[in-house]
Amino acid sequence: MMRIRSVSLLFMAALLGGCVMAPMEPEMTPVEIQSMQTRSYDAQLDIAFRSVVSVFQDLGYTIQNADINSGLITAESAANSNSTFAFFTGTTRVEQTRATAFVERIGERSSIRLNFVRTEQSSSETGQTDRQDTPVLDASIYQNAFERIENAIFIRSGN
Repeated sequence: MMRIRSVSLLFMAALLGGCVMAPMEPEMTPVEIQSMQTRSYDAQLDIAFRSVVSVFQDLGYTIQNADINSGLITAESAANSNSTFAFFTGTTRVEQTRATAFVERIGERSSIRLNFVRTEQSSSETGQTDRQDTPVLDASIYQNAFERIENAIFIRSGN
C-alpha cells in the first residue's frame, strides 16, 4: 500500500510540475526589433551588399538568392538532423537558421537590415510534417554580424 501511495504521489508531483509555466521573456516592440536588426554605413550600395554576402558565407550560410537590384539576400545554415530522436519516436527533426538581409541606399548612406529565424521541421514515418519558425531576438547575434559587416566594408572600401 505504501508503495502505491509513493508511486501515486510521484506521478501527481510530476503531473503538477509539468503545469508550471516558465517565466515569459518581455516581448520586444517592433521598433526595438528594427533597431536591433538595422545599421547604416557610409558606404556605396554595391560594397555594402557584397559585404553582407561575404559575411553570411563567413558565418557558414549558403546563399540562396542575392539580387542587388532589389537589395534582398536570402541564406540558410547547414541543416542539423536529430537521428537519435527518430530512432525512439519514428519522427525526424531538422533544425537550421535562415537569414535575410535587405540592403538599400538612404540618402548618402547604405542601410542594412538583417533577420535571423530558427526553423525546426519534423516529419513522422506516417508522412505528417510540421514546421516551427522562431525569430532570433538575441542582440549579440546581430551585433556580431554587424561588426563583421563593418570590417568587410572597411576592407572593400580600401580605407
